[in-house]
Amino acid sequence: MDIYGVIGWPIKHSLSPAMHNAAFKKLGIKAEYKKFAVKPEELEDFILNRKNVKGFNITVPHKVRAKEILNKRSKEVLPYVQLSGAINTVKREGSEFFCLNTDVLGFRRSLKEDLGFDPKGKNVFLVACGGAGRAIVAALICEDLPHPKKIYIYEASDKAVKSAKEHFEKFAIAKEKLQFITKKEISSIVADCQLLINASPVGMKEGDDSPVDKELLHKDLFVYDVVYNRKTELVKKAKGRAVGGLGMFLYQGVHAFEFWTDQKAPIETMREALTLHFNNVKV
Repeated sequence: MDIYGVIGWPIKHSLSPAMHNAAFKKLGIKAEYKKFAVKPEELEDFILNRKNVKGFNITVPHKVRAKEILNKRSKEVLPYVQLSGAINTVKREGSEFFCLNTDVLGFRRSLKEDLGFDPKGKNVFLVACGGAGRAIVAALICEDLPHPKKIYIYEASDKAVKSAKEHFEKFAIAKEKLQFITKKEISSIVADCQLLINASPVGMKEGDDSPVDKELLHKDLFVYDVVYNRKTELVKKAKGRAVGGLGMFLYQGVHAFEFWTDQKAPIETMREALTLHFNNVKV
């Protein structure tokens, strides 16, 4: 039996096993998808030496570091993966690695199908620039898509800001479109934006408040929260159209499944498996 899984720290919250195991069962594939709790200091050893794991997803906080580990070992790195500076899906074939960032693909599809938002010529405010945030930037400024006018980024961690700036400075389109802002600038920037995206983990835990003051959430502001394991305060407080990240999570899983198996993913089966965990909240 082939083994697949998701690695992260922490990892208890992940619904990936429910989604992928349902898909394996539906298609009669002899495989199992598991959760692997991997500390940051254990990441390189897991990626390079757990050869019994045929393919795996990567979640917080490992997406950027995983790309650094596999940068020279991966057989092919697509332009949008390079632009994102992070990976979330790996396929192992013997001693060779193949990497994708299905977060990019999942966000693009969900932004259109779930939120109904066209970013062309719009101003976007993005909270956080870790692995998920970088994937969203890549999704918004890939060469084959109409681009937003500007993407404003607020990140509380100085270390993360420094890392993201160093990464995106390598790409002309990113230098043109991105602007990192301070906490004091959030109010005036959000007022002039049409889309707000939360790419931070704020909202994952019960009791978490919105990452943005509710007074700033004007009626013309679309809201996309990548947090998918609960309806967040940000989504609840939004005055305009708002969705959580369950659609992005579903679609990134669909792309990962097809990448690993070379078979068309049973999307409705995967959707139903996720919905069961959300008290019939539609994906």
